[in-house]
Amino acid sequence: MVDLRTYVFLDAMQPQFASYVATTAKGYLPVSGQAALYVEIAPGIAINRVTDVALKKNDVKPAMQVVERAFGVLEIHSDSQAEVLEAGAAILDYLGLKVGDRLRPKVMSSEIITGVDDYQTMLVNRTRQGNMLLGGETLYILETHPAAYAVLAANEAEKASPIKLIDVRPVGAFGRLYLGGEEEAIREAAKAAEKALADIEGRANDGRG
Repeated sequence: MVDLRTYVFLDAMQPQFASYVATTAKGYLPVSGQAALYVEIAPGIAINRVTDVALKKNDVKPAMQVVERAFGVLEIHSDSQAEVLEAGAAILDYLGLKVGDRLRPKVMSSEIITGVDDYQTMLVNRTRQGNMLLGGETLYILETHPAAYAVLAANEAEKASPIKLIDVRPVGAFGRLYLGGEEEAIREAAKAAEKALADIEGRANDGRG
């Protein structure tokens, strides 16, 4: 029995988000404006068959496939939204599931830190894979469950506000998003990110497992 943890469609990857994926992924790299689908399941090993189904059925490319013991995550993208949606439908059909069988995202923590000290920015920047956080800027940190919903938060935040994408971690027990920029822009981005997560329908999620 496969548990559908995350199923999220991105209608158009934003420039920073697409560039971040292209920087961190090991597969076929996306560009800004392409549509994407992220699927996260348990157990992780089953993502191999999910990838097989998606690629054989439609003209989509995978940027990432992560296989952990507990969870597996797949990203596919295309210039065509229809191809991505059809690939997603093929995945759901193979699993015998519906979109509504996914877990609803749960915000585990959300924090805005204004006027970040230079020394704290050094700590953030040492592990980030996106833009650099600078002293005096505002830092936003969002933690999601399941992990892959962090990508929706990142993409919608960038749509809504002129922020800097510092880091996105969509794999593991929890997902994390780090944004930087001016305080007003960060607050606007945080509102958009959390609204996007709240609008996702699915199974009840207690934030465990």
